[in-house]
Amino acid sequence: MTAAGLVIFDCDGVLIDSETIAARVHAEALQALGYAYTTDDMRRFVGVSGRDMCRIIAEESGRPLPEDYGVSTRETLWLAYHQELAAVPHVAEAIDALDEAICVASSSSPESLRLSLGLVGLYERFAPHIFSATQVARAKPAPDLFLFAAGQMGVPPSRCLVIEDSIAGVRGARAAGMTVLGFTGAGHCGPGHGTALAQAGAAAVFDDMRRLPGLVGQHRRGWPPPQPTMAGLALPSRT
Repeated sequence: MTAAGLVIFDCDGVLIDSETIAARVHAEALQALGYAYTTDDMRRFVGVSGRDMCRIIAEESGRPLPEDYGVSTRETLWLAYHQELAAVPHVAEAIDALDEAICVASSSSPESLRLSLGLVGLYERFAPHIFSATQVARAKPAPDLFLFAAGQMGVPPSRCLVIEDSIAGVRGARAAGMTVLGFTGAGHCGPGHGTALAQAGAAAVFDDMRRLPGLVGQHRRGWPPPQPTMAGLALPSRT
């Protein structure tokens, strides 16, 4: 990274602790329709766009989801967001401590991003630089969204540092030629999640947003990325 770099944030599971809520809502909706998916089953769709999730479920079950599934489930999810959604701890302070340009690149729809980030007081920190998978042909793990975000921000991929919590997101960012930090501090990240992110290509894994400014500064100064670490373990000190 250089002083003219860009930090690209995923939204769900990085800025907002939403993945557990979404997994529960979708599991309950699918079970009501006769699909055998549990909350744990739905966790594997973390980082996957809604359209790809519905396609995969239809392929696996042998029958398509109802045409209004997205609309009806969205209403239930948004109600749950109003009641339960919270920002990832310390993320606002971490964002405010960064000198680099910042943006969001998320699999969520623009409407969902406006609502969820607005509910936790983060929308204005990023707007208008909030990009959705609906704006590109292919969602994560394809590199399209990350390349689109970098292009809109006028920063080459080599100067982009991506913060991701999903395997799909890490793979997409790496395919775009970007460095990735894997985040494991949200509620859906269980044992082994950090290892999975490192194996997918994350340069380092961290579980506390208070460490983000230091990690970004480390890359900005041109230091080589640290070795991937296990989830929850501290990275080696550079001081």
